[in-house]
Amino acid sequence: MVHMKKDKTKILIIDDDPKIAWILAEGLSSTYEIVSARDGIEGIQMVSTEKPDLILLDIKMPGMSGLEVLEKLGKLADRPDVIMLSGHGETKNIVESIHLGAAEFINKPFDVKELEIHVETILEKGKLKEEVRNLKSELKSRSQYEEFTGDSPKMVQVKNIIEQVADSELTVLIRGESGTGKEIVARMIHALSGRSSGALTKVNCAAIPRDLLEAELFGYEKGAFTGAHKTKPGRFEVANKGSIFLDEIGDMPLELQSKLLQVLEQQEFVRVGGINNIHVDVRIICATNKNLEEEIGRHNFRDDLFYRLNEITIFLPPLRDRREDIPLLVDHFLHRYNSLYQKEYPEISSETISKLLHFSWPGNVRQLENLIKQIVVRGDESIVDDVVSVAVAPVAMANSSYEEAAILETNPELANSYSLKKRVGTAVANQEKRLIREVLNKVNWNRRKAAELLEISYRSLLYKIKEYDLNSAK
Repeated sequence: MVHMKKDKTKILIIDDDPKIAWILAEGLSSTYEIVSARDGIEGIQMVSTEKPDLILLDIKMPGMSGLEVLEKLGKLADRPDVIMLSGHGETKNIVESIHLGAAEFINKPFDVKELEIHVETILEKGKLKEEVRNLKSELKSRSQYEEFTGDSPKMVQVKNIIEQVADSELTVLIRGESGTGKEIVARMIHALSGRSSGALTKVNCAAIPRDLLEAELFGYEKGAFTGAHKTKPGRFEVANKGSIFLDEIGDMPLELQSKLLQVLEQQEFVRVGGINNIHVDVRIICATNKNLEEEIGRHNFRDDLFYRLNEITIFLPPLRDRREDIPLLVDHFLHRYNSLYQKEYPEISSETISKLLHFSWPGNVRQLENLIKQIVVRGDESIVDDVVSVAVAPVAMANSSYEEAAILETNPELANSYSLKKRVGTAVANQEKRLIREVLNKVNWNRRKAAELLEISYRSLLYKIKEYDLNSAK
């Protein structure tokens, strides 16, 4: 029996008595959309297909009782509120219903108008809970953005991609060197998605021994191997209704990649030592610092898995390719660790900032963060000299006055600006352009050789040649 009203809050009635279902439908259908089920099994199925906002559930039904239905509904991640209806108001039933998560317990016979008041109250509480969840999700998202510091063009582009794909169900592959912030991106994607109320489960595929990784990911049955004294769910089951972050996916053993492909394509797998398929609803986010195309060529990575993971790819630039973000990152980490360690270290000096800007940062943002943490804890920024080598830009350091004059001449808009970020960013760009041209000329414009000497990727070099409008004729 189905009584339909469009664009209204939906209530599911599960009751074996057609008279009760009719009375409730007639009394509530002017305000709510009503759908009905004659028994518990049909009711559970309709929860999935109809997605009601509230359930009115009879406690005494043939076959599956209301308490059994309530118990099964309790295993759903997004189960709606339930009001129990019964002509048998024994205390044990009331206690059992509340224990199983019922929002209210109403005895038959009942007045429909009075029941409607209970319905309105429960629905209003549900709306308030949803608003609180949304607010928490928004605050969580904001905190993730605070971790993702940088307003360089490359980082703005990354943020735009995150916002575009976060609320989709597409698999995301995050690529970049170690220390560039791949996990932060994964957390942002989860926090901005419709799955933010669920868990984000992280698995580092490189940190778990190869022979244990399958059991860790997919779980195992009791007796599957020595030491398996009880059945244990894997990380994919834990992440159900949420997201799973597979870090260092390029290190996943080849024999496990086919099983991951099955999860991606069918959303199901079999536990180690098991025979039954387990279905999960999980969004997969992956990250790697490896060149997966090269790994495919070496037969270390499946090409079909790569193309399945590659629905959306986010490339995180190394810190040396976005040096203009360094002053912002320094300020961010300084504030964080002053607060965390209850210190009051003042601003980092412009001399130290200059040294940081000229360093190559092989450890990327993570290396910079650890350095600022040390400065705050020890109260001494001179330790920068022990970490940062300024030899990478000797010409810039030796001819700073000349460089400043040249910058102001080619960028007159900076003449009246005292912005450290703008001045230093332009200085670094000019010095970078000159150094790249010098190396290219030295190797007769052999770009691959130049990339090796500059210690940057071939793709980065091509990008910079285009960015700085360099060519062999200039």
